[in-house]
Amino acid sequence: MAINTKFRSNAPELMDDFQMEGEILRDALDKIARINQLLGGNKVTLNGIEFLIKNKPKDEPIRITDIGCGNGDMLRALAGYAKRRGLNFILKGIDANKFTIKHAENLSGRYDNISYECGDIFDNLTVEQPCDIFICTLTLHHFKDEEIISLLEKFKHSAKMGLVINDLQRSALAYYLFKALCFVFKLNDMSREDGLVSILRGFKRADLMKYAKQLNLKFSYIKWKWAFRYQWIIKTI
Repeated sequence: MAINTKFRSNAPELMDDFQMEGEILRDALDKIARINQLLGGNKVTLNGIEFLIKNKPKDEPIRITDIGCGNGDMLRALAGYAKRRGLNFILKGIDANKFTIKHAENLSGRYDNISYECGDIFDNLTVEQPCDIFICTLTLHHFKDEEIISLLEKFKHSAKMGLVINDLQRSALAYYLFKALCFVFKLNDMSREDGLVSILRGFKRADLMKYAKQLNLKFSYIKWKWAFRYQWIIKTI
């Protein structure tokens, strides 16, 4: 049966259960990170950050907060990037699942510029997060449209420099190719089912443009990237 991608799906993902823990979740987090690495997904976020910081002095501290940080892979990639280039990144990951945060901390023990916080960002919408750049890598699609607007409105006012969003394109081709990817990477049932739902909860360019209009953004740059995702850069200065 053909997949209809006209509208975003509201189907839940198993990973949206913030009480989930155990080896199945750990395996899913690590394989998601690995696939993201291999398909060049981390570069989409990194390139967005490079765009925002290109005129900043190298020794100036830059605070970057990763919303929905998963196992912390993106933060570790940023820490390595900063070290190679002599940049002063202060990195923080936020996730609502305690098990996920603990796993990220265990993997990031040797990075002294990475910290983590367990919390539901919606419970802290009125709390200022001191930050220069917010990043959302494969996170935004977990939220409904009205939640996305609330989150981005908050981040727009809190981020001194901007936001970098890296998320999935809602596409029938991406859906069927991911099925093949599941076989190649031997993904567990949760990863496979959540991955397919994630694609159906992803975005088309028109969705992101609609959000940008609602948020009345001064600078908004949306570009399609391989593999089937969008890079959305928002400048707040």
